[in-house]
Amino acid sequence: MKRLAWLALLLFSCSASAHRFAPSLLEIQQLSTEQFAVTWKTPVATVTPIPLVPQLPTGCELVERSPWLTEGTGRLQQMTWRCSAGLVGKRLAVSGLADNKGSVLLTLRLDAGVAHQQVLTAKTPRYVVPKEPNKTEVVTQYTVLGAEHIWLGIDHLLFVLGLLLLVGRGKRLIWTVTAFTVGHSMTLAMVTLGWFTYPVALIEFLIALSIFVLAVELTREQGISRLWRQPWWLAGLFGLLHGMGFAGALAETGLPQSNLPLALLFFNLGIELGQLAFIAVLLLLGRAVQQLLPGRGAALANIPVILLGVLSAMWCIERGIEVIS
Repeated sequence: MKRLAWLALLLFSCSASAHRFAPSLLEIQQLSTEQFAVTWKTPVATVTPIPLVPQLPTGCELVERSPWLTEGTGRLQQMTWRCSAGLVGKRLAVSGLADNKGSVLLTLRLDAGVAHQQVLTAKTPRYVVPKEPNKTEVVTQYTVLGAEHIWLGIDHLLFVLGLLLLVGRGKRLIWTVTAFTVGHSMTLAMVTLGWFTYPVALIEFLIALSIFVLAVELTREQGISRLWRQPWWLAGLFGLLHGMGFAGALAETGLPQSNLPLALLFFNLGIELGQLAFIAVLLLLGRAVQQLLPGRGAALANIPVILLGVLSAMWCIERGIEVIS
């Protein structure tokens, strides 16, 4: 199991910050019958010189465009569109998706609280705005978004990896993962529904700290601490923190108000499916590594724990500076 974690962490260590490779965001908000405010955010780092560019729908004209503004690893631009016949029935598209192998989270908010969500990819680079949101699309899109988020969230995956190293297989793994799921599902729902707010920078720091605590726990002899004997308490408590991180990502994506409970449910389901898939991949890789490198466990046993501690410590310092600045 620990040999497998070593390989996984080597893949992850190429990135010192989580959520770096986020998809582009295209948000369109209707201001009046004909005017729409458009926010376009795309990563600074690109795969090719060909840019990702939102395409003006037929019957629309660009009224205003702001200069580019850098925000973290992305850059943002504000635009105003005038569409004489509105956007219902019109095609929204982004060019350059196939060349960059990228994706775009499209959020469209119309009058009367009507909202639409769509993930634009190289296979589906355009979206025709319907009159009403399709529930089947909401189920599919938010399940995919949840799975994508957990797989792009290196810090969340490292926490799951740490839990796997701590508890191993069997019933202890089932109980521990269930506790983590219950914890993050609770805060994801409560924050998304507006029951409370939280300081984002502090929570991101505490998420990094949760991974560091796991790394420290893994350096101790098994069976000594209460956390090792009953790891579900640790998983459930830190799951509350990770749920707030999930809620922050969901807030950036946006939710269709007419199908909010459905979108929230299936976003969470997507997270769970992505998490279970990650665990399954780790278990399969672990079995393969045991066959390829028999008798090397003792030499490699401490490597994943050290890498887990180093990466989480780096995030603690980086995010701690953001908290106090």
